[in-house]
Amino acid sequence: MPDHRRDLSQIIKAYDVRGVVPDQLDEDVARSIGAAFVRVVGAHGSAVVVGHDMRPSSPALVAAFAEGATAQGADVIDIGLASTDQLYFASGSLDLPGAMFTASHNPARYNGIKLCRPGAAPVGQDSGLVQVRELAEQGVPAYDGTPGTVERRELLPSYAAFLRDLVDLRGNRRLTVVVDAGNGMGGHTVPTVLADLPLDVVPLYFELDGSFPNHEANPLDPKNLRDLQAKVREVGADIGLAFDGDADRCFVIDERGEPVSPSAVTALVAVRELAKHPGGTVIHNLITSRAVPEIVTEHGGQPVRTRVGHSFIKGEMARTDAIFGGEHSAHYYFRDFWRADTGMLAALHVRAALGGQEAPLSELACEFERYVSSGEINTQVADQQASTTAVREVFADREGVTFDELDGLTVNGPDWWFNLRPSNTEPLLRLNVEASDPTQMTLLRDDVLALVRKES
Repeated sequence: MPDHRRDLSQIIKAYDVRGVVPDQLDEDVARSIGAAFVRVVGAHGSAVVVGHDMRPSSPALVAAFAEGATAQGADVIDIGLASTDQLYFASGSLDLPGAMFTASHNPARYNGIKLCRPGAAPVGQDSGLVQVRELAEQGVPAYDGTPGTVERRELLPSYAAFLRDLVDLRGNRRLTVVVDAGNGMGGHTVPTVLADLPLDVVPLYFELDGSFPNHEANPLDPKNLRDLQAKVREVGADIGLAFDGDADRCFVIDERGEPVSPSAVTALVAVRELAKHPGGTVIHNLITSRAVPEIVTEHGGQPVRTRVGHSFIKGEMARTDAIFGGEHSAHYYFRDFWRADTGMLAALHVRAALGGQEAPLSELACEFERYVSSGEINTQVADQQASTTAVREVFADREGVTFDELDGLTVNGPDWWFNLRPSNTEPLLRLNVEASDPTQMTLLRDDVLALVRKES
């Protein structure tokens, strides 16, 4: 047998596969990963479901992955163009392991693979991704059984119907919504999901184009929201929605063209889910607003705080049987959606909440926005630990201050907090600050940044 050994450590990360095409990720690598994935999840004699985004390299990578998977005795159900949450729907509804070919919001030269077990259960470093990498690096042994087959299946209508069954939109007033798909997969899913609802949809960049000719499909960067904000103001829309490249994250803009904090969206959706599941558990990561656990508690729920990252959210959701989870990066997770993240379902909840009353979105969102936040600020440092220790030493002398180290360093004051946590992949410290008023937030932010930058 030929020597297939290769080093895939640069592209198979903690949560997924991500690399430049074809330099790091090519058809040969995809074929090996397909074969390894079938071995690791035990899918020979069964099937895996595969979907892909609009990047030009995706179809060829999917075809190669399918070759590797079928050679190991697994059938492949190819759902074609899909958002990542549509792939999770396929994995959950069919109870099959899945592979989504996407590099999310990364630039056009990248592609990647998000893998899951049956029921959309995540495959990460601690749940099989290391074994996939090792097998793909070493070369997967030949399978001596019958090869699998490839079947094409259309699941977009079923996905749309499933989401719409989870949110009651009857009796809602008619709204105008601007949707910026960023030339990503929202342009594929939104027309079907929002069809025949009491909505006037104004589309922006719905043409599928993996070269992202208008702006990066990354709504976390404020500059990528400018076109949406301008269009909302121009047409007098009630709400704006921005999706990332694979449409699993959704950002919300109010009628003034101002962003609605993902923490406010988390709190709003949590209240709606608690109305359906009284006393339920809601997961939030440690950089979401302090308002989230406060509001969850006020509505009879049980808030649970986690580290930043979808694997931690999904792990805690499984452990606690949580009904919902939210991250400040605009990932929203639902028990009713196999604990997977879906920006589309969160968007339907916000639309239902807005349409079910007469106030504008800015007024509705105010109920869930109690504090002022800095947003995430990254600083390059020479020594992450030394900078963090220096900050801790200064704040240790302040009265009424407490610390925790669930994820980096969180410093809590009476009506403020900040979190300073290291990047896992770059020499950066990430700072998030929240306080009761803008002056206090600004002073605290500048104090911490001065300490960090002094050490760097």
